[in-house]
Amino acid sequence: MRILLTTETFESGWAFARGLCDQLLQRGHELALVGFGRRLSHEQQAWVAERSSTYRRSFQFVASNAPLEWMQDNEFVLTQGAGVLHHVARNFQPDLLHSSQFCFGALGLEIPKLITAHHDAFSWIQACRGGKPEHTRWMRQYRTLVTDGLNGADAVVSPTRWMALSLKQQFATLPASYVIHDGRAITAAPPSHLRILQAITTGRLWDETKNIRMLESVLSPVPIYVVGERKHHETVSPKQLGKAILLGGLPESTLQSLYARSKLYVDVSVYAPSGLDALEAALCGCAVLAHDIPSTREIWGDAAFYFRNARELSSILHQLNRNSEQLSEMQRRSYERASKLTPDRMADGYEAIYEMLLAPKLSETSVPAEQHHIAAHAA
Repeated sequence: MRILLTTETFESGWAFARGLCDQLLQRGHELALVGFGRRLSHEQQAWVAERSSTYRRSFQFVASNAPLEWMQDNEFVLTQGAGVLHHVARNFQPDLLHSSQFCFGALGLEIPKLITAHHDAFSWIQACRGGKPEHTRWMRQYRTLVTDGLNGADAVVSPTRWMALSLKQQFATLPASYVIHDGRAITAAPPSHLRILQAITTGRLWDETKNIRMLESVLSPVPIYVVGERKHHETVSPKQLGKAILLGGLPESTLQSLYARSKLYVDVSVYAPSGLDALEAALCGCAVLAHDIPSTREIWGDAAFYFRNARELSSILHQLNRNSEQLSEMQRRSYERASKLTPDRMADGYEAIYEMLLAPKLSETSVPAEQHHIAAHAA
């Protein structure tokens, strides 16, 4: 199967694409990956170079400076991106398009088109700002891009049921809809005997989604380390967040080493449609402490501690500081849960959808979106 795949080059979107690409390449599929958003980091470039060397003609990567549809300068997102994708499609001759951007569902390609809805601006505004989007030019353009993309796609996948329901609430008409939880893997299990009682949290500090300012009010008996970029264009995060220690952005290998030395991962996000950030920490042996929102409940079940505010998070940290047995038990639960959310299982779900989209009879059958469910996640 020849798959044209688009990805954001920001952290979580890239992690999804990388995990899926590795699985599909190992299964003998051929991939053309097109990245949008920003220039690749050195680690991302190294991954591309290694896959190109290993899989040769079965893998190609194209970078584009076309903006993403959720960015403020989204007026020419579709036209700029379409030119790149049409060029790649002419040379690669894909069997289907799998896009991580809604708008490319509207491309005039005579092949099946699948969208993965990692997030959307409407549910983001509701979660982060508690209201309806303003009627700005940017938002009107965004709605048009998303609506046209969904109308032109053959199917849409959401990483959680919560995200799927959010899309359904915002858009009257959806193509066939599926849920596949994101998967994550690490190269090797880190040694547990080197751990100390400290907490790690990650994410772009300037991003409202990450809700990092909650840490200003947390009274923690254990050190809290914050990993993430502080600046984005003109937006700069604070230099200090209570007693938390800001480490800035770190390479993935360094971050995994930090997880391996820690016992806790804290996710204070108010918006986490896929919950991918905590998976890596849990696979490295950290217990997950998560902001109590529907998507994190869906992903982690009873394999995490939940808090609603800084006071509750402070209480949990004090509780775990006093009770090592309870902490060890949650480390075990978080690890076991994360171990079931594998890239292999995720790829099984996507591969099944690819096959259905390429089946000739699919175009002759219309099934309501709510009847479709392929769940690549722990039961």
